Amino acid sequence: MIGIGAVVVLLMVAGGLYFWLSTRGKASTDDAYTDGNIVSIAPQVAGQVISLDVTDNQFVHKGDPLFRIDARQYVYRQEQAQGQLDASKAQIANQKLGVEIAKKNFPAALALAQANLASAKANLALQQANYDRQKSLPKLATTQQDVDTTAANYQQAKAQVEQAEARVIQAMPVQQNIGQSEQQVDQLQGQAEQAKGQLDQAVLNVEWTVVRAPQDGWVTRRNVNAGDYLTAGQQVMSLVTTDVWITANFKETELDGMRPGQQVTITVDAYPDLYLHGHVDSVQRGSGSKFSAFPAENATGNFIKIVQRVPVKIVIDSGLKKDEPLPLGVSVEPTVLLK
Repeated sequence: MIGIGAVVVLLMVAGGLYFWLSTRGKASTDDAYTDGNIVSIAPQVAGQVISLDVTDNQFVHKGDPLFRIDARQYVYRQEQAQGQLDASKAQIANQKLGVEIAKKNFPAALALAQANLASAKANLALQQANYDRQKSLPKLATTQQDVDTTAANYQQAKAQVEQAEARVIQAMPVQQNIGQSEQQVDQLQGQAEQAKGQLDQAVLNVEWTVVRAPQDGWVTRRNVNAGDYLTAGQQVMSLVTTDVWITANFKETELDGMRPGQQVTITVDAYPDLYLHGHVDSVQRGSGSKFSAFPAENATGNFIKIVQRVPVKIVIDSGLKKDEPLPLGVSVEPTVLLK
């Protein structure tokens, strides 16, 4: 009996020694799961879904169409915006031509007005001389009709001078008139820029009627069918990207020797024959409870010390198979080599 007891004791000691040696310099946890990016898919324009190009759990590449929205109203608005832009460009071209004409016509109009004024002044001087001569003649040397005629001609010449002076004043601001024409060009160009912006937005809206995959990944949580009416920003499916990593919750007592870059071996509960290799990427700056929706309040007087767990991100380097993608949230067991 003593011999059997001694053997049992030796076996227990040997087993404990083997366990200590095999786990020395390592940290392992079964509180770990696969993690990754989940992209929410939502249309950027409203409308009725006319076709669905994917199904549940289908793999898609970046840029592949997921579903299509009726684009007729957006195509019509694009054509309207294009017409407004074309009309604005035509107005600008006409106004620029008007500026060139103004640069020639306004100086010419001023020169003509000045010439007419000079002619009117010369005629006024002539008519005034005739009138003065008629008044200076003896009554027997002229008639009252001649005096009246020269007086009327003189008054008409004065009126013509006043009209010519007004035309000169009107034609004087040559640069201001040209500047007004150029200002109208600037205003039309502003309207054209606005029309261009509306056209760009209309083109985008037409493109957005085809909702495409933003990244490579698997379609999940699809909640849309052909015929559904969607609003802009309404989430209708998710896309699980190909980037998968491990989030492992280690005890705080195991973090002392853990550093980024340390090698990690990983077993997967779903695939017992699958062995992955990776490395420690980073350690979260806070325990899981600290970032929970209801953090623990330890100032109540009923404190019980509990070993906290801290999330550690582990990046998978090798071992993944393309035909066996790891779903997000499956359980894994990573072992970190602390040395």
